[in-house]
Amino acid sequence: MTYSLIARDETTGEIGIAVASRFFACGALVPHVGRRAAVATQAFVNPLWGVEGLARLEAGEAAADVLADITARDDGRHLRQCHMMDAAGNFAAHTGTECTEWCGHITGAAHSVAGNMLAGEAVLRATFQAFEKDADLPLPDRMLRAMRAGEEAGGDKRGKQAAGLKIHRGEAYAILDLRADDHADPLTELERLLDVSRERYAHVAQTFATTGNFSGTADRGPIDLAIATEEARREREGIVSRSHATTSGG
Repeated sequence: MTYSLIARDETTGEIGIAVASRFFACGALVPHVGRRAAVATQAFVNPLWGVEGLARLEAGEAAADVLADITARDDGRHLRQCHMMDAAGNFAAHTGTECTEWCGHITGAAHSVAGNMLAGEAVLRATFQAFEKDADLPLPDRMLRAMRAGEEAGGDKRGKQAAGLKIHRGEAYAILDLRADDHADPLTELERLLDVSRERYAHVAQTFATTGNFSGTADRGPIDLAIATEEARREREGIVSRSHATTSGG
């Protein structure tokens, strides 16, 4: 029902999960991301694999050990699929013996992909290779391009419905969390939302509090300047806003 990508940007330290599926609101159940680790739990999904797994990975346990323990304890493991990255950057993956074909996973040095009920192995190969190829892009763009490559290779063999993208930047909260829960073209919708996020949200997010700076930045001046600069650039380049926001009259 699903294919997903876990990735780490080795330059910025950002960690992300992207997911797409012919399953409602997959972005709510599949991705679990923290300050240093990530878990994608899918197929006949057990959300506790994500909740418990992430907590243990964040505490420093190895991905292989956590996954082996969770798998052994779950009587439904033959129907589950999961891949994860630990705080040291190591990956582990499990595809149950009774996951719906086509199913499988690929793990690398800085990213992993897993999927089930896919058009074929080419979906994972295309996703994995596309992420490797676009190393010069910001992590969100790089991940969405990789997911798009997987979709173009066949994606979920039942069709499309939902997608999600979650990025953390060294904190317990997400710096970016986008979802399309029920959409005819969910990856395109995520691409639109990512573009809209860069009009205003991304500039505000730069000022968020961190564990090293509890107050963050409380000065609106730099935010307003960054937003105005971005607006001017878009106007100069003829880029029309893709936001659906409305402005009240009066």
